[in-house]
Amino acid sequence: MMRVLPILAALGLALAGCQGSAASAEEIVRAPAAKRIANEEAGLKTAVFAGGCFWGVEGVFSHVKGVKAAMSGYHGGNAATANYKATSSGVTEHAEAVRIVYDPMVVRYDELLRIFFSVVADPTLRNRQGPDVGAQYRAALVPMNAEQRAVATAYLKQMQVSGVWDKPIVTGIEKYRKFYPAERYHQDFMAKNPRHGYILRWDAPKVVGLKKLYPDNYRATYLRDAK
Repeated sequence: MMRVLPILAALGLALAGCQGSAASAEEIVRAPAAKRIANEEAGLKTAVFAGGCFWGVEGVFSHVKGVKAAMSGYHGGNAATANYKATSSGVTEHAEAVRIVYDPMVVRYDELLRIFFSVVADPTLRNRQGPDVGAQYRAALVPMNAEQRAVATAYLKQMQVSGVWDKPIVTGIEKYRKFYPAERYHQDFMAKNPRHGYILRWDAPKVVGLKKLYPDNYRATYLRDAK
């Protein structure tokens, strides 16, 4: 059953939620399998992805086998502006981002990249995703270690010449600064609000795409964190 949002949180969503649109959901694509395979030792790893409104990014990764935690938040700016109201201005340097914890023995970093660019983010869009426009909605990879950086760099170069996209790849790699968790009402938003108009139009199709393209990576149950 969908949990009812607190009154203030609900007001906040009405005034400053991810932007809706009458347009249809984005098409999914089958991104190429990475030629540079991630060489990761056993043990849980952390990764950060920015790919537009964090509701959908978190929602997709919460359905990926091997992902142990997914948290919406802000990355790129400072603590003073790490909140939804400030970040929504688009001038804080923050991007809406998701920090995930994953088991590389189940899903490797290169596989996460492939999923991300197949069903989450359009790598040809600069400072926007779907109906959401502004620097806070940029798509970016934030490697947490040297191996992730090497894999991400190689994969973006591979994407450029893959022929999958007919426009230049503009998604970049950003240096990790500090990840700030988003407000509580943003966490697990897709699971809490499955009938929300934005979720139905923009994010639910991404989960359908994950199941369709990568059934071996798909987990039917939504991973809920203790937030």
